Amino acid sequence: MKRTVKRIKKLRRFTEDFKKQAVRNFESGEFSVLDISRLHKIHPQLIYNWIYKYSTVNEKGYRVVEMKESSDKKVKDLEKKIKELEQIIGRKQIKIDYYEKMIEIASKDFDIEIKKNSDTPQSTGFVSTPKK
Repeated sequence: MKRTVKRIKKLRRFTEDFKKQAVRNFESGEFSVLDISRLHKIHPQLIYNWIYKYSTVNEKGYRVVEMKESSDKKVKDLEKKIKELEQIIGRKQIKIDYYEKMIEIASKDFDIEIKKNSDTPQSTGFVSTPKK
């Protein structure tokens, strides 16, 4: 009878110096992650974990993936909002022009100055006058 023999994989523990040396080899450009993983028979993800942990240059980052449809929708919504705001500004400007014209006509008809002059001195407040 033939017996099947299974090889039991032994757990390997790596020293901190070994991990840092692998990261230095990667950062110097001497070896790629795949080169280091093949050389030491280590899974590449483990080396990436060391890089994130010990590297001063490479930090673990996240990439935001946005669907094209959602970004198109955002652009359309923002364009719609801009159009609404431009319409509001246009209506306000028409009101301002209307009120200025009314003030101008009232000033001519009643022969009084309604609009404040910018070169008139400011009021100093109430001054009491003595009663006679």
